[in-house]
Amino acid sequence: MESSSAEPTGATTSSVRRAPEDAADYATVSDPVIHADGMNKYTSYRVDCRPPMSEPGREVNPDDPFLQCNAGQYSSVLRRYSDFLWLYERLHKERAGAIVPPLPEKQAVSRFSPEFVEERRGALEKFLRRVILHPELNDAGCLLTFLRADDMQFSHAKSVSKKSDDTAHQAGDMSASLGGAGAFNLTAKNTKGIKKWFSEAKTTMSGELVTSPDDDLFDEIERYIEALSIQMKRVSNQATGLVRKSKEIANGMFEYGLAFHQLGQSEGEDLGKKLEAMASASDELSALAARHAEAEVRRLEVPFTDYLKTIHAVKLALNRRHDKRVSYTALLHEIQSREMSLQRLRMTPGMESKAYSTEMSLQRYQAAAEQAREDYAEVSQRVLREVDRFKREKSEEMRSVVLEFILLEVEMNRAAERIWADLVPRLEEGGVPGVGGGGPAIVGGGTDGTVVNLPPPPVPPSAATANPAGPPPAYSNVPASADPMSESAIQYREPMPGMGL
Repeated sequence: MESSSAEPTGATTSSVRRAPEDAADYATVSDPVIHADGMNKYTSYRVDCRPPMSEPGREVNPDDPFLQCNAGQYSSVLRRYSDFLWLYERLHKERAGAIVPPLPEKQAVSRFSPEFVEERRGALEKFLRRVILHPELNDAGCLLTFLRADDMQFSHAKSVSKKSDDTAHQAGDMSASLGGAGAFNLTAKNTKGIKKWFSEAKTTMSGELVTSPDDDLFDEIERYIEALSIQMKRVSNQATGLVRKSKEIANGMFEYGLAFHQLGQSEGEDLGKKLEAMASASDELSALAARHAEAEVRRLEVPFTDYLKTIHAVKLALNRRHDKRVSYTALLHEIQSREMSLQRLRMTPGMESKAYSTEMSLQRYQAAAEQAREDYAEVSQRVLREVDRFKREKSEEMRSVVLEFILLEVEMNRAAERIWADLVPRLEEGGVPGVGGGGPAIVGGGTDGTVVNLPPPPVPPSAATANPAGPPPAYSNVPASADPMSESAIQYREPMPGMGL
């Protein structure tokens, strides 16, 4: 059946809006290659960053400071997933309180299937572009190292950062054994460890944390983010269910068309053709519903899932501020404890040497507390800026997603209407009673259909002069004297005038 619906419909071919991260399309992740090094197997990706040169008369995106500062500085390196993970973790440390874009999760099985490799490549590219366009992250030192360092330089950078982290752990453990502020080290190796640390820290600090004028505002932000997370999970689940229903409709229409096709093959020529036409229309509707389900995944399910990950990133930013607050509070309590120890030592004869050592230690803790206070204030301000940006972008993103979904549904229904409208004339051929008979009918599909009055079918002369009630039908398979209804539950009679099927 040739019709306009045979072409890809607007439900899948209409232009999809340009994603915000596509503004940094000069950064790409491509050419995944699977490497096998003994028992070690991994996938490498080519990471290209080619900011265009600034030319006279060419406008530079004012919302892309990375492009403004790095125009024309091309780079091309090979990176693997663990390198992207290093960048993600370093951004959290170098820019604590920033909403770091989500990174695709690890996967233990089917890591090297072509479908998964391509899906991860796209997700890594989206992550990198979002980092480049991020106002708090685009100038981070770890980002420039990730983009430009060769293999030896990058390996050295990762080694230095690892040693720095290990040194922080060792210093924390040593000072903890000496009763110092290292007991309040915040760098936890796992979730259980940080939960245990919090319970110990709260006991040591008598459950009191340092306060600030913005505490009420941050409490309100946390309540808002928690409520938003619950509501968005519900919306995401419903979107997933909607996509599942669309796939079920596609499968149902396929089975429906198959049944009509088989039925058409078993019937006579005229009726069989009409049933085959119905089967063909069902197949078209099945393909349309399948493409529609794929479009719903891209335009509805994926955006909501990604938005949930962004909400989780906001929670991580708030947790970083809390970590800084606890660290600053721990140092203040340690300073208070050492000041009391210093006073006792000064009042005790013969303890001058120990008092001097305690005084030097106290000065170091005071310097550390001052640095912690500055970090806490900086992270708090960064979180406020990030939450404000998140709200603005969320409003625009939600509006775009909902609008795209509405347009997608409109296009889907128009395409389905065209398929049904093309089928009606084919079924009306032959004058089917109730379909091609008199009375009003809709001519044309869509909202511009016209209502017309069709003339009633011609009445044979014999039928016009007969008894208005009409004689009882004559059954060809039953004797004339017998009661036709008493012989069989299913009877056959001669076709009446005007029967087209």
